[in-house]
This record gives sequence, structure tokens and C-alpha cells, in this order.
Amino acid sequence: MNAYPGIMFLIGLVIIILGAELVLLGAARFAALLGIKPIIIGLTIVAIGTSTPELAIGIKAVAEGQSPMAVGTIAGTNIVNLLLILGLSAAIRPLPLALQTIKLDAPVMVASALGLFVMAMDGVLSRRDGAMLLLAAVAYTIALVIQSRRESSRIRQEFNAEYGPRHRLSARSVKPGLWNLLLQFAGMLLTAIGASLMVDGAVNIAGACGISGAIIGLPIVAIGTSAPELVTTIMATLRNDRDVAVGNLIGSAISNILVILGLICVTSPHGVEISADLLAIDLPLTVLVALLCVTIFRRDHMMTRRDGLVFVATYLSYLASLIWIRA
Repeated sequence: MNAYPGIMFLIGLVIIILGAELVLLGAARFAALLGIKPIIIGLTIVAIGTSTPELAIGIKAVAEGQSPMAVGTIAGTNIVNLLLILGLSAAIRPLPLALQTIKLDAPVMVASALGLFVMAMDGVLSRRDGAMLLLAAVAYTIALVIQSRRESSRIRQEFNAEYGPRHRLSARSVKPGLWNLLLQFAGMLLTAIGASLMVDGAVNIAGACGISGAIIGLPIVAIGTSAPELVTTIMATLRNDRDVAVGNLIGSAISNILVILGLICVTSPHGVEISADLLAIDLPLTVLVALLCVTIFRRDHMMTRRDGLVFVATYLSYLASLIWIRA
């Protein structure tokens, strides 16, 4: 077997880890400088940034006349994010959930998945559908800003108490705030590049080993495009930045539908076609997984290690069934 695909895969992994480190390095400090909760950064900037592979794949798929792949990638990635990655994070360390996550973010996640399913029932996502998704993204962002402003004074007090008078929030904080923002964008760019290298390397390894593309393709694309979320979330969990970990995944599940798919739809002149398989399997599963998360979140306001293991086992069962069906 040629060694180059394996080297490409490892290089991609290293780049993703470096990118995730840069993202996390700037996220919490930048949130504090703005006087907002770290979960807001996770739900917005980090979430959209780690979703760039889905956007690139979706635009490419539509341009090549494979528009169902764009929606399939979004659905598959959300299932990976919520079952596998969120499950792994909780299995490593129990995840307490903020009240905002339970009352605002999780319901929006369910509403986004359900709204997508309803829009797709006529077999196509039009530019108008895409515009509606983007408008919903704007409304959600406004709701986040309003929620954040209600607690901004408390967050600022916590920041000043932790970092002392030499780091008081003032106009002088603008420059370090911009530096942390640049670090995050650099990290997001690196994670997108690393994910692309990982996917290409994995596909080439599969081909060199004689593994069927029909069997290996879906898991590689779904997990490969979720690699930024995977590495960012696991590292945030290990570093105890749990707000960023949870916010990144829920925010990605929301932004994948409202922002990424919305952009794909409005840039597609003939709309995005929805295949029968997507309507029968992938989109309903996306809704069910989101509903499962809300049920767990509301039960005791925490994801336990047992919950995490159940989520991972559920994803592995789902993956095995996909491989068996396509074998």
C-alpha cells in the first residue's frame, strides 16, 4: 500500500489538533472580554467555523449536480455530532447543562431539524427555503445576544474578579480581543484544511486496501467533516471548557441547517434536490436524534457518563446498520 495516503491522513489529524488548540485558546478569553458567556462563542463563532467543511462539500456537490449529497452530508454530520461526539464527550466527563441550553438552544435545534424535514417534503429546497433558514439563523443569533446582555454585567464581574485590576475590561481590551478573534479564525481555517486532508487520505487508504467505496464512503465523509467538531469538543472537555464543548456541538447542529444549508440553497439556481432515501431515513433520523437530546437534557440537566456511552453505542449500531444495508 502506498504510504502517501497514510501520511496525508496523519498530517490532516495534526493540523486539526493544532487548529482546535487555537480555537480554544481564544474562545473563552474572547467571550470574557466581550462580557458574554463562553457558550455563546461556542454556539456561534466556533460552531460556524467548524462547519466550514460541510459548506465546502455542499457547494461542490451542488455545482457537480449531486445536490442530495449536500443535504445528506448535513444530516449525517448532525447525527455524528450529537450521538458520537457528544456521547464521547459525556463518557469522558459528565456534562452539566446550562439553563439556556435546555430552554433555548435545544428547542431551536429540534425546530431546525423539523423545519428542514417539512421544507424537504416537496422534494426540493428552493432559494426561498434557503432564505427562510438564514432568517431563522439571524433571529436565533439576536435571541442569543439578548440573552447574553442580560448576564453581561455578572460575567464582567466574574472576569474582573478572576484576572484582577490589571486586566479590567476597558477600551484597552479591544486589541487583545481582536487578537483572540484572529486566533479563532486561524484555528477554524486549519481545522477545515486538516479535515479535507483526512478525508482524502482515508478515501485513498480505503481504495488501496480494496474496500468498497459504497461501504466506506458514508462513514468517512460524515466523520471526516465532523473532525473539527470532534477534536475541538474532546479537547474542550479534557480542559474542562464544558460550555465551549456543549455549545460547539449544539451550535454546529443548528448552524449546519440554518446557516450552511441556507447558504447552499440560496446560491443554488435550481434549488437543492431531496432524494427519497433522505426523506425516508436521514432527515427523520436527524429529527429523532435532536428529540432524544432534548429528552436527556431535560431529565436532570446533565449528560452522565452512562448517557454518553448509550449515545456512542447507538451511533455504532446506526453505523453498522448502514454498512450492512449497503454491503
